[in-house]
Amino acid sequence: MFGLDGARTEQELERWAAEVTAKAERYQTMQQQVSAISSTAASSDGTVRVTVDSSGAVTGLEISDRVRQMSGSEVAALVLSTMRRAQARITDQVAEVMRSTVGDDAQTVRAVVDNYRQRFPEPEPEESTGSVGVEEMRIGPEDEAEPPRPTPPPPGRRRDDGDDEDWGGDSFLR
Repeated sequence: MFGLDGARTEQELERWAAEVTAKAERYQTMQQQVSAISSTAASSDGTVRVTVDSSGAVTGLEISDRVRQMSGSEVAALVLSTMRRAQARITDQVAEVMRSTVGDDAQTVRAVVDNYRQRFPEPEPEESTGSVGVEEMRIGPEDEAEPPRPTPPPPGRRRDDGDDEDWGGDSFLR
């Protein structure tokens, strides 16, 4: 690469510096374009619409009045599933930006896209009935219907109001 010829070595160094500068500019462009990515998804019935940024953070949330006919757990599940679908769409956008800006560095493209796929996997599809299934997690045996209720403390002793210094006839030593 760098030979003994001074003029050629200088040319090679200039070419190498130009390549490094161009690559740095492409990576900076890639970073700016990835930062500008956003994704929006709506529930199949249009009740919920969620927008997320390139990091997967929610930047917009629209909930229609249809939620008034839903339970709180159904609304929460619908918001979360819609958010996950919006997040999963980020990966394809990041992959496109990576290929168009730093596509010559296949290892970096693959590593970044794989990281996004791992962070934002494809969610389960919504149920076609429009209702959202809700699962409950409990700790303990499944056949246990309800945890045992704590036993109330024994009733307190009645105080004999006759004498303030009386210990109720009982010894204070036990």
